[in-house]
Amino acid sequence: MQHLRNTLFVPHGAPTFALQPGAAGAAMAQVASFLNTPRAIIVVSPHWETTYPTVGTGTHLETIHDFYGFPSALYDISYPATGCPEGAHVVIDTLKKHFPRVDADPSRGLDHGAWIPLLQMFPDADVPVIPLSVQSHAGPAHAYAVGQALAELAQQDFLVLASGNLTHNLGDYRISATQSGESPAYVQVFADWVAQHMADGEVASLLNYRNESAEGQRAHPTEEHLLPLFVALGAAGQDATPSPFYRGISDYVLAMDGYAFV
Repeated sequence: MQHLRNTLFVPHGAPTFALQPGAAGAAMAQVASFLNTPRAIIVVSPHWETTYPTVGTGTHLETIHDFYGFPSALYDISYPATGCPEGAHVVIDTLKKHFPRVDADPSRGLDHGAWIPLLQMFPDADVPVIPLSVQSHAGPAHAYAVGQALAELAQQDFLVLASGNLTHNLGDYRISATQSGESPAYVQVFADWVAQHMADGEVASLLNYRNESAEGQRAHPTEEHLLPLFVALGAAGQDATPSPFYRGISDYVLAMDGYAFV
């Protein structure tokens, strides 16, 4: 694989992805092997939503099991990540150059949107981790601007690991799981739409996906799971070329596509 930039968009799937990573997990592990060891990992998860950009500054990061009704083996998983307070304050100072308010949270741990992909890619938990929240009320353009602010850190040995899913409609999951037993057609259609616009470098259209894609609003009744893609796009830089390292669907409604940038 060509030299990768220190920016990735990765899927985290359903919590059971931690127990059954399959081909998507193998692809994530492989892409991680092409990276130089980062100084720290800035992990962006849709399961940490805040009003203002917020950075986890703790030294010890709790493994948060923020789900219920899943196999007991999931609750036994601990990802023993070490935080990076010094690096976290670098992230805060960098974001403050672009945003009027940036908060710190010394007690934030790693929710499943963070620790599940980290478990696939850095199973030894030997790289410090810095959690970063999303602002779902602020929309795609804001998420892209957060990524643009992080671009300089991606060039300084920080890895921006943006975790989400290209499609995420849990209402449709319940219908598929209990009635149709099939993946709705829009899941693949929207993933293909994203792939084409990523390949063509049409960032403006991607940011306006809710209006420009007929499937966009159904793919994301709420936006938080797609916003990390825009963080990754911004952090990679305008001259970056997106490269899908995995494409596929899990649990009927979760497009598990992942993107690296060269």
